[in-house]
Amino acid sequence: MTRELEGKVAIVAGGTRGAGRGTAVELGAMGATVYVTGRTTRAARSEMDRPETIEETAERVTAAGGEGVPVEVDHLDRDRVRALVRRVDAERGRLDVLVNDIWGGDHLTEFGTRLWDLDLDRGCGSCASRSTPTSSPATARCRCSTGRPAGSSSR
Repeated sequence: MTRELEGKVAIVAGGTRGAGRGTAVELGAMGATVYVTGRTTRAARSEMDRPETIEETAERVTAAGGEGVPVEVDHLDRDRVRALVRRVDAERGRLDVLVNDIWGGDHLTEFGTRLWDLDLDRGCGSCASRSTPTSSPATARCRCSTGRPAGSSSR
């Protein structure tokens, strides 16, 4: 693999596992410094209770030829996201690549169930409880069984 991204800085939000992990490792293989963010660390697991950690992903980035930097961030917490941006700016002075692979919806997945047979109220209740002003427009328009837009208060 070529080192096209030598000297470049990336954040992979949601780089703990899956596509985010794979993307982070490939960016590292191309020479990038990759800040790998997620909520599962060696010290504490997220509510997903999966074994993969941001430290493991960062180690894979480094083994692939880049520099992996694990950073525990809950991207629903604006202050934590701002702190991440300040840290990258202070340490590197730039950000060249931003990858958003945040998911957190494993609890909504029902493998073996056809999409049209899923319980939509279950999903809407979830987005209503976790919706933030940084959520996608589609999520912001979602309405749960209360008839209120996701994330709106009961008042």
